[in-house]
This record gives sequence, C-alpha cells and structure tokens, in this order.
Amino acid sequence: MKRYRFTYFIGQSFKGLWRNGIMSIASITVLMSCLVVIGSFALLILNIDINLEKLGLLNEIVVFIDENKTDEEVAAIGEQINALDNVDSVDFISKEQALEEERQRYEDYPELFEQIENDNPLRDSFVITYIDNAKASTLAYQLGQIDGIATVNVRLDLAVTIEKLKNGISLVLVWFMAILFAVSIFVIINTIKLAVHSRRTEISIMRYIGATEWFVILPFIFEGIIIGIISSLLAYLIEGYMYSYVVSMIDENFKMVTILDFASIRTEVVLAFIAIGVVTGIIGSTISTRKYLKA
Repeated sequence: MKRYRFTYFIGQSFKGLWRNGIMSIASITVLMSCLVVIGSFALLILNIDINLEKLGLLNEIVVFIDENKTDEEVAAIGEQINALDNVDSVDFISKEQALEEERQRYEDYPELFEQIENDNPLRDSFVITYIDNAKASTLAYQLGQIDGIATVNVRLDLAVTIEKLKNGISLVLVWFMAILFAVSIFVIINTIKLAVHSRRTEISIMRYIGATEWFVILPFIFEGIIIGIISSLLAYLIEGYMYSYVVSMIDENFKMVTILDFASIRTEVVLAFIAIGVVTGIIGSTISTRKYLKA
C-alpha cells in the first residue's frame, strides 16, 4: 500500500510538471542558474584560499635571529614565540638549511655559492603561522620585543588586502544567493500554484470524500523536490564544464596559479547542489500549497 501511494505521488508530480511545462522549465532554469552562480563563487573562494596557502602570504610571519645567539638561546627564543597568543605553529629553519634551500633554488648557478661555502651569511629563522589576521599586528609587535630577534618580516598590508578581497567576494556570494534563492522560490510557488489550480476539481473531490491534507499536498511537495533535483543535476553538469574550460585556460596562460582539480570535489559539489535544490523546491511548494489549499 505504501509503495502504491509513493508511486501515485511521484506519478502525479510528473503529471503536474508536464501539465505546466513552461512554468516548470522556468522554475528549473532559474534554480539551475542560481546554483551555477553559487557554485562558481564558492569555487573561486576555495581556489583563492589554496593559492594563498601556497604562497604563504596570508597568515605567516618570518623572524630572523641575531647571529650571535647560541643554539640554547635560539631554542629559548622558540619557546617564547610558542607561548605567545595567536600563534598556530612555529617552524625552525637553521641557516644551514636555508643555504641549502637557496642552493637548490638556484642550482643552475652553482658559482653563486662557492665563495660563501665556509662563511654562511644567512641567519637562523622561525616561520610562524598565526590564527587571527586581526591580531597579526599585535603579534608582530610582541615578536619584535623578544630579545634575540633581529628582524620581523611580515606583510600585514598584503594580508589585510587579501582578507578584504575574500570578505568582499563572500559578501557578493551571500547577496547573489539570497536574491536568486528568493527568485527561485517565487517561480516555484507560481509553478505549483498553476498545478493546484489545474487540479482544483480533483482536489475538492478528494477532500470531500475524506482524503487527508498530506495526501493532497504530497504530490506538490514531490513536484518541488523533482524540480530541485533536476535543477541541481543540470547545474552540476554546467558547473563541471565551465570549471574545466576555465582551468584549461589558466593552465595554458597562468602556469604559476594553482587550480583545484574538479574531480577531487565533484562529490561535495553535487551533494551541495542537490541539498540546496531540494530544500528550495520543498520551501516553494510548501508555501504554495499552504496558501492555495486552505479553502
């Protein structure tokens, strides 16, 4: 019996979508566009974060130690740094390690390092990652007050600029999502409204003979869910194609930029699209049925 009812609800939902073809297509198109825009902004922010982590410019401070400090004093400085607030991690880089890294970076010019082989001009350093960008200036000041730290290398201006850029993109994403979400719900409400209107005689008969409110409403709820699922799957296909096209262009012209592989996040993308699409469909159909099935 339950299987029969479920089949009945699904069948009625597809009939409603077919009966109101133009409005159904409009609902799917608008919701699909909303999802594509949301997905594009979300992927943009994600790729910005990845490139910032690669460059190490957003939440990283490098301090160089006075060359006269002993190994024990350097270790004590590291403990003082670890004890500061807003410190996430501290990595020690010895001057020998730093010289070797430079040698590997410029391996095509070995003559540059021949004269400094026995007289390393570099200094021991600590690479510090911090948690809160808003407190980075305070942390930089505290580091400068530690005895033995000769130089504090931090680009707070760049970090603040990038953080503002990320926040601006996030704000635009939220507004686009809110506006397109509202438009999607409005179009779905009108689609379901037409479906209810076209079946008004059938609905009146069902209610007259004692059909429950849920029995009457569920086909329209499923109709909204189907709109959401179709929209989300189409949006996923379009997003994947667009993303692959953009990635190929960037790989060809901007090889220094790191782009996240779509295959590694496709599951998260399609699940997020389906979740948003289904919720939007349910909200739209619920509002419509509650408004037009009270009589």
